[in-house]
Formats: sequence, C-alpha cells, structure tokens
Amino acid sequence: MHYDLKDLHLFQAIAEAGNLSSGAAVMHLTASSASYRLKNLEYAVGSQLFTRHPKGMSLTPAGEVLARHTKQLLAGVATMHAELGAYSSHLRGSIRLLANSSSLNSFIIPSLARFLVSNVNINVDLREQESPTISQSIEEGQADIGIGADLERLPGLHRELYAVDRLVCVVSPGHPLAQALGIGFRDVLAYDLVCVERTSSNYLYLSHQARLAGIPMKVRVHVHNFRALIYMVESGVGAAVVPASTAQEAAREQRVVAVPMTDAWAERNLYLVYPKDSGQPELVGEFARILLNDPQVASERESAL
Repeated sequence: MHYDLKDLHLFQAIAEAGNLSSGAAVMHLTASSASYRLKNLEYAVGSQLFTRHPKGMSLTPAGEVLARHTKQLLAGVATMHAELGAYSSHLRGSIRLLANSSSLNSFIIPSLARFLVSNVNINVDLREQESPTISQSIEEGQADIGIGADLERLPGLHRELYAVDRLVCVVSPGHPLAQALGIGFRDVLAYDLVCVERTSSNYLYLSHQARLAGIPMKVRVHVHNFRALIYMVESGVGAAVVPASTAQEAAREQRVVAVPMTDAWAERNLYLVYPKDSGQPELVGEFARILLNDPQVASERESAL
C-alpha cells in the first residue's frame, strides 16, 4: 500500500474537526479536492474511513485504527524533520531569484514554500522576468539564480536542466475545443481568451507567438494569477494557454479540460543558471542544488525525459 503524507495530514484534520470542509480548510484545500484525496486514501486502505451523518463525520473502526497509527507516524515525521533541520541550519543569507511565470507557478513556489518553512535563516527576493533576459541579468549580477525557458548558455554561468514545461489549452467542459485530442495555437486564437497580467512572461510569450502567427489575440480579461484564470475558464469566459501543472487539479476534478498543444514551442526546457564566480559561492551553489533536487521537481523532470 502507498500512503501520501499530505493525505494522512488531511485525514487527521478531518478526524479532528469531524467535518470535511473544516478539515480541508486546515489544509488549505477546496472541499472537492479534499473529497478526492479522501476517496483515494480509502481506496488505498480498502475500507471506508468515515461514517457521514447530518452533524458531520465520525470514524469507522478502520478509521480509528488509521487515526491511531497516523498520529504516531506524523509525530515521528515531525521529530525527524526537526532533527534533520539542524543539518541545514548553517545556511544563512539572502538569495535573489529571477524566474519566468511558468517555472514560478508550476514548480518554484511550492518548492520554495517547503524549503523556507524549514530554513528560517534564508531570505529570498523572488522576481518574475521574461526568459530571454534572465541569463544576461544573472551574468551582470542583478540576481544570484535564474530559472526560465531555454535560457542562453553564457561562459560565466553554470546551466542545468531544471524541469520540462508543457503548455496546454484549458477550456470549460462545454467549450467547442473540449473534445479535441490536440490543438494548434492558430486554432485557439479563433476563440475568446483569458490571460494573466500584461506584464506576465506567460502573456508576453503568447503575444509573441500570436504575432508570429499573424493572428491577434482576442483577450476578454486579464487576471492577476493562474488560479483566477482557471476560475474564469471554468466559468466559461474563454479559453487559455497555461503550463500543464497549473491546470492539473482542475482538470483532474473535471472542472476544466486540458487539451495538449501541438505546436513545437509549447514544450520547453526550463534551465537553472547561476554564476561560476559568485560573491557568496557556497550559499548560491547549495541553494541551486536544493532547487534542482527538490523531490517533486526532480520526479517530474525525470518522468519527462
């Protein structure tokens, strides 16, 4: 049997609250996402874990057993986490990080959150920037580490593959494109679009591709982040082109349909770059390795190759 720690944390939160929505809120999840995770956990266990009744939820006998072991397991994980944290406590300082919007929303934000919670002596100045200018900015000393699509290889920089970025067209289930197995950007441009902010590297990149195609983008609304964009798409406002990972949860819950893009430029390698000679080489080099070796990022990188 395979158990996800996040699912076990969610199970514990629901058990303590006696309510799905309250437990989901503790884990910063939507009720539908929490319900999906709970069903997966019950499938893995092979038994129903809660009895649902008008006043909430109570544990079944199987749930009682799992609750007892989950409490012990998570306490052990917390102890392990605290002990291992001592080995990373020597990391101190500030890192300036540049990244394009795809890497920010798909990989870096979750990775940074996991890291910063355990490393209170590190501060990160995180800024979004278009990929074509990131390598030059790092070489000129404007930042310490850069992550973006197909970054230029410069003599003074280390460059390593960070992740693979795939763009998809997301639409509501009732949209005319929802039944497509794959679609080119030219066909997407025939429809109303939802986009992130005009200064976002994602929007600038798509605008460039639209200009190359010679077809204007029919943007109905610009929103401030991908979560708001997915909500607009789900509501039927228009289609959108986003990194696959930003639409993963909504597509899994069938709130939107993610159609693969067939254009060659829709799949890009994301690279991480940092100076070969840095003013704080140990900190920058070690932080770069931490970003590259984040388990979730490394797993997705290896599965894409």
